[in-house]
Amino acid sequence: MEPILVFPDPAPPELAQALDLSGYAWKAANDEIAVSRLAPDDGWAGAIICAYLDPERAFALCRAIRKRDVPLEPVLLLVNGTQLGDLELRDDMFDDFCLAPFHPRELEARLRHLFWRSGRGTQPELVEYGDLVLNLETYQAGIAGKPLDLTFMEYELLKFLSSNPGKVFTRETLLSRVWGYEYYGGARTVDVHIRRLRAKLGEEHANLIQTVRSVGYRFGQSRWSLDR
Repeated sequence: MEPILVFPDPAPPELAQALDLSGYAWKAANDEIAVSRLAPDDGWAGAIICAYLDPERAFALCRAIRKRDVPLEPVLLLVNGTQLGDLELRDDMFDDFCLAPFHPRELEARLRHLFWRSGRGTQPELVEYGDLVLNLETYQAGIAGKPLDLTFMEYELLKFLSSNPGKVFTRETLLSRVWGYEYYGGARTVDVHIRRLRAKLGEEHANLIQTVRSVGYRFGQSRWSLDR
């Protein structure tokens, strides 16, 4: 998929983080000249314009990219609450908008809808559970919009567990399915990695990985718990 144009340059850290975690390629630009200079051979996938940071320049760029020989679309506008009243007069400049500060999940959902509607590319394969998102293509993970700094095996363990929510796995099963049949480490290896994962998920989300006494571990709620 072609990269997304982002205004301004540098992109706001929270926007860059959300796009990276979702696996989107992107480039930032401040004006139409930079947009043309940085444009990929196959064109831009779309644009995200942060209108709340510099409204005058943001809307000028929206106007310019819409007037190109091949208009740049879709355009997602990021605005604050005070700008909502003016959007109706500018609805020819964008395809959708999102209120800032935005939640990464909402931004991702709006982008996915825009790209689906315009027939542009495909979304990377993700594993999602509540606030947890794992990108299976880029090996990135995040919780509540914040990236998780995981080792390779921590990521693999979290991916396996979150891909099978509600199921209980013994330590021996986790060793064979995550580490491989040829791994000679003991069950303590699993316990250590679970403890590290819980610490990195943070106090609020640590209980995503539950200990089932005398059996092993379960990710999320069991089907029985959900049906009660």
